[in-house]
Amino acid sequence: MISRICLLGFGEVGQVLASELGALSAVTLVIHDKLFSDGASVPSRAADKVPRVERVAEAGRAAAGCQLVISAVTAEENVQSAKAVVEGLEPEAWFLDLNSTAPETKRRVAEIVEAAGGYYVEAAVMGPIEPMRLAVPMLLGGPRAKAFQPVAQGLGLKGASFYSPVLGAAAATKMCRSVIVKGLEALVAESLLTARYYGVEESVLDSLGNLFPGADWPDLARYLISRSLEHGARRAAEMREVAKTVGDAGIAPWMTRACVERQEWAADFPAALESPDLNTMLDYILFQQSEPVKEATSS
Repeated sequence: MISRICLLGFGEVGQVLASELGALSAVTLVIHDKLFSDGASVPSRAADKVPRVERVAEAGRAAAGCQLVISAVTAEENVQSAKAVVEGLEPEAWFLDLNSTAPETKRRVAEIVEAAGGYYVEAAVMGPIEPMRLAVPMLLGGPRAKAFQPVAQGLGLKGASFYSPVLGAAAATKMCRSVIVKGLEALVAESLLTARYYGVEESVLDSLGNLFPGADWPDLARYLISRSLEHGARRAAEMREVAKTVGDAGIAPWMTRACVERQEWAADFPAALESPDLNTMLDYILFQQSEPVKEATSS
């Protein structure tokens, strides 16, 4: 019976989970984010708006007495966060790892959790948390995943399903998907910013509509670019993990490394999210660039 849950990380995913799980009358929700030490930080201000949660400054103390720990930190914090939280992890407490990291990173975290007496389950979130929220598809993996599925369902995680007993399989699925999804965001941004500069964006979008019929390309393009503008830093961290995944398969991650750079770059223009349409968004970014990047060309 899960009566006390520790939630690590209070970004987009953490805030949705807190809103949904915090509403369960039989559950006490404890939240921790390293930025809670700054009362003006985004996680701190978001936590102020969520009722019925306990905010704890130290990860290990947050896990004390909890039957379930849900880790929703950024990709680069996955291992370090696990090391911090196991100091207070209860024996046989579940540890659900939602973070978008490489299979090898998942295995490292699993070793940390299991060595401390916890029960590790990896999870691959296979879509944006909004608007589906707890119904977002979530692949559960690892030796304990099948036993955890009814626990997840009982907490309202409707999209959670057992995927594989092999630790790292769910992560690999997520990472390979991200090559396409985050890569497409980067490609669309680079293509349409260039097209707007040359005044040919309408023709480019029309041609995409011919190649991929059925999509509203101006609307889709704005959505894809906006995801990078809003979450570029987090996406860049994830794509570094994707690069590890690709490299571990013996494949040079050329496309993924480039995606890291474009996602990281996009995070510098969050104000463009306020643009009412695609062209205004593109114009804002083009104007705000400090200087154009000049690549060497071969003759």
